[in-house]
Amino acid sequence: MQLQHYLRILWRRGWLIVLLALITAGSAFGFSKIQEQRNPVYKSTIKVLIQPARPDLGATEASIRLLNSYVSWLDSNYRAQEVIDQLQLDMTPSELREGHVRIAGDTLRFVIQIDVEHEIGDVANDIARTWAELLVQWRNEQNETQRREDRIEAIIIDDPRYVLDSPKTMINTLAGAILGALIGGGIVFTLEYLEAGIVRTPGDVERFLDLAVLGAIPPADS
Repeated sequence: MQLQHYLRILWRRGWLIVLLALITAGSAFGFSKIQEQRNPVYKSTIKVLIQPARPDLGATEASIRLLNSYVSWLDSNYRAQEVIDQLQLDMTPSELREGHVRIAGDTLRFVIQIDVEHEIGDVANDIARTWAELLVQWRNEQNETQRREDRIEAIIIDDPRYVLDSPKTMINTLAGAILGALIGGGIVFTLEYLEAGIVRTPGDVERFLDLAVLGAIPPADS
């Protein structure tokens, strides 16, 4: 097929692609809004800076090596149980860790990031803050037994803030529009394929036979 033929197809039946794109986008948007009202999931993030007292290479290298061990210390059922006890949460440590909390270290910025997902945004903030405070408290206790120049501080960078994590309404709407357009395009070109052998106009004769039309029989009622 030539490009002009594709353009003619889109001109005649492009409305079908647009219609299906609008329908699926609207459906995805509506479904996302319903989910947002019924089962929203909020994500709260808090970052803890790991800072050595001495800004020399040795202390910095030690902080990098210890960063992953701090993550392991945080990401345990013991810490989860402490958070549950402080906040009076109705779940087990495993449920809290596996379903709601992700902890990761960034060795380039000397930061430990704690992400918490929960159906209530304020609860997500409370969990994230409490979890981070456990690390700060533990480091303060450990530093009491260390010389001042050998201490490694844990500092909460900022208060946790939650955002709506699921459903992602705009992404779902865009994905729905793309899916609808693809389905519409498939339907349009399927119809064109099925009707490819039907001759309706002199232009169809010229295209299929590569011959010029010299004349045509008028309709019987003309």
